Amino acid sequence: MTGRKVTANLSLSLDGRYHGPGGPADFGAFVPYVTSEVARDHMSGIWEDATTALLGRVNAEGFMGFWPAVAEDENADPRDRGYARWLVDTEKVVLSTTLTEAPWERTRVVNAPAADIVAELTSAGEGDVLVNSSPTVIKELLSADLIDRLHLLILPEILGGGERLFEDGLPATKWKVARQRTGELGEIALVYDRVR
Repeated sequence: MTGRKVTANLSLSLDGRYHGPGGPADFGAFVPYVTSEVARDHMSGIWEDATTALLGRVNAEGFMGFWPAVAEDENADPRDRGYARWLVDTEKVVLSTTLTEAPWERTRVVNAPAADIVAELTSAGEGDVLVNSSPTVIKELLSADLIDRLHLLILPEILGGGERLFEDGLPATKWKVARQRTGELGEIALVYDRVR
């Protein structure tokens, strides 16, 4: 073991959902909160110690279709631009059963269980491995108790539908609050560390 931590980032509604009842593209309720000052500061903290981004294919495609332009945009919020530059420049591992080659620089496509990839990544190298807004990957790693830190942005809304992050059947685990901050809209940025 190298001491690399596995961290994960996700925005959730008050009822624990990572998208609305309209399906995976239903993020309307999230938009006002994820661009707030607290959310942008929170986002700056998720990648500062990370040297590898672990992503599911859907998020990787969405991110790489959006963030490279932000990295080049001199008028973008400096926090957004910092994250975008990190994402473009860092090592990316994309979990996919359909991609056959990496469509982005510094990217490796892998068709393997997330737990196996995390074991490989944490056995060598330095810096955190960030599972960035990829709920299916986060769920798999929570099931295997392989996440050391959770960065959560909690929205003060009950969506009443959509997929939940914390489903029945997860192993019982204990977490401690490392940081918390509440924004003007009622959003709460939380950082939880796994107690082992």
